[in-house]
Amino acid sequence: MFYIYALSSIKRNYIYVGMTENLDDRIARHQLGREKTTRAYRPFKLIFTEEIAGERSIARKREKYWKSGIGKEQLRKIRDN
Repeated sequence: MFYIYALSSIKRNYIYVGMTENLDDRIARHQLGREKTTRAYRPFKLIFTEEIAGERSIARKREKYWKSGIGKEQLRKIRDN
C-alpha cells in the first residue's frame, strides 16, 4: 500500500506533495526537519492523503498528478477551506 500525501506549511505559502509506504513515519520526518527539501517550511499540517493499492508505478502517476498545476490548484482549495 502506498500513500500520496500533501503537507501545507503553517507559516509560509508552501504545499509539499510526496509518496510513501509508511505515512506516520514520513510525516514525522518532515516535522522533525529530517528532510532537507522541507526543513525550512516547518511546521506542517496534513491536508490530504490518498491510499493507492497496487504497484509503485500507479502511485507515482498519482503523485505526479498532485504535483501538477491542476493538482496543486485543487490542494490550495482544500487548504483554504
